[in-house]
Amino acid sequence: MSLIYIASIQFTPPSLLIPLQERVARIFHSETKTVSLEIDLSAAYDPSREQYNSSVLLTQLLSIRPAEAFRIIGVTELDLFIPILTFVFGEAQLNGPAAIVSIHRLRNEYYGLPKNDTLLQERFEKETIHELGHTFGLVHCRNDRCVMNTSTYVENIDLKPVELCYSCLKFLHKNPPKTTP
Repeated sequence: MSLIYIASIQFTPPSLLIPLQERVARIFHSETKTVSLEIDLSAAYDPSREQYNSSVLLTQLLSIRPAEAFRIIGVTELDLFIPILTFVFGEAQLNGPAAIVSIHRLRNEYYGLPKNDTLLQERFEKETIHELGHTFGLVHCRNDRCVMNTSTYVENIDLKPVELCYSCLKFLHKNPPKTTP
C-alpha cells in the first residue's frame, strides 16, 4: 500500500488534521501519516510581499521527503504566493510526489467574517485533495461539481464538493501511479 505523508509546517490547529487524514486515505485509497517538519522558512520569505514563495517551500519539502513517502503534502498557515500570482491556496507538482496547501486565506477571519471552523475544515480538505490530485496527474477539471475544478477565489472552493467527479475518478483508475518513492 502507498503512504501519503501530511507534513505540518508551521501549522498549529491539529484538530484539522485527523479528519483531513481520514479524507485523504479514503479518496486516494492510501495509508496516511501525519508528521511535523521543520524547513528553512527564511529562504522562502519575500519581505516586500510579506508572503512565502510556495515553490521554494515545495523544493525544500521534496528534499526532506521520507523515503517511504509515496506522496507528501505540506500543510501550513503561511501566506503563499508564486511570482506570477498575488497568492495561491496551494501548489503541486503535476505527476510528482509533492504538494503544499495553506489555510491562511481559507479562514473566514481573513475576509473580515466570523470564525467558522466547519467551513475552514471543508475548504482545507477540498484544497488538499485538489493539490494531491495534481500529484496523481489530474489537471483542472471543467466540471464545477468536481474538487479538481479551479479555485481562484475562496468562493470557488465553497461551491465545489470535496469529491472527484466520475471523469477524474476514471482517470485515476486507468492511470494508477507507481507506488515506489
